[in-house]
Amino acid sequence: MNDLHAVLWIARKDLLQEARSKAVTVATVFFSAVTLGVLAFAFGENPLLMREGAMGALWVALAFAGVISAAQSWQADLEDGALEALLAWPVPRAAVYLGKLLANWGLMTALGFVLLPLAGGLYGAAIGGNGETAPALVVAVLLGTIAAGTLGFALIAVFYAGLTANLRARESLLPVLMFPVVVPILLAAVRASNALVGSGDLDLAWAWLRLLVGFDLVYAVVCLVLFRFVVEA
Repeated sequence: MNDLHAVLWIARKDLLQEARSKAVTVATVFFSAVTLGVLAFAFGENPLLMREGAMGALWVALAFAGVISAAQSWQADLEDGALEALLAWPVPRAAVYLGKLLANWGLMTALGFVLLPLAGGLYGAAIGGNGETAPALVVAVLLGTIAAGTLGFALIAVFYAGLTANLRARESLLPVLMFPVVVPILLAAVRASNALVGSGDLDLAWAWLRLLVGFDLVYAVVCLVLFRFVVEA
């Protein structure tokens, strides 16, 4: 089995495991919906505040859901005894990381696409812009922003979830370790999303999106290089 096949096999294994158990799907969808509802209630009846806070609420929901998804992907293998077998494979440790990254990124991106119209309707935000820019283009860039933002978040979440998988206090250590590192990703994603929703300012959105992609590339290189040193066989 070459490295690419190993990556795809691990991603497929995690996705099939989730399709059977639906533990992560139920937890993340329920938690995200509750988060959006609570924040909408906290914003009150101010329409302007609701519209301006729509994308921030969306990314808060995605961030907490991403922590649950990344932690569960390692925890399931640890409980089944599959983690040691994965790390013993004659493939680079980066292949294991990339497989789990691919599965978590897919789940987070799908959740983001589902939550986007929900957040737009709940908060009264114009997802297609204000009419000055083609709505289809605004939506396409917004979906790309969600994909890039969830990729950056998944890069850090999967890395630190693997780092803390064998620790007793992993549930409390994971968010403490990863959230300070992932803040630039979230800030860039929120800014790019806000530039698109309502005003449809593509120039400002592209500037933040380029920064977001830059963070993704840096985090990808660092995590791939360091992963084999932080996971014990």
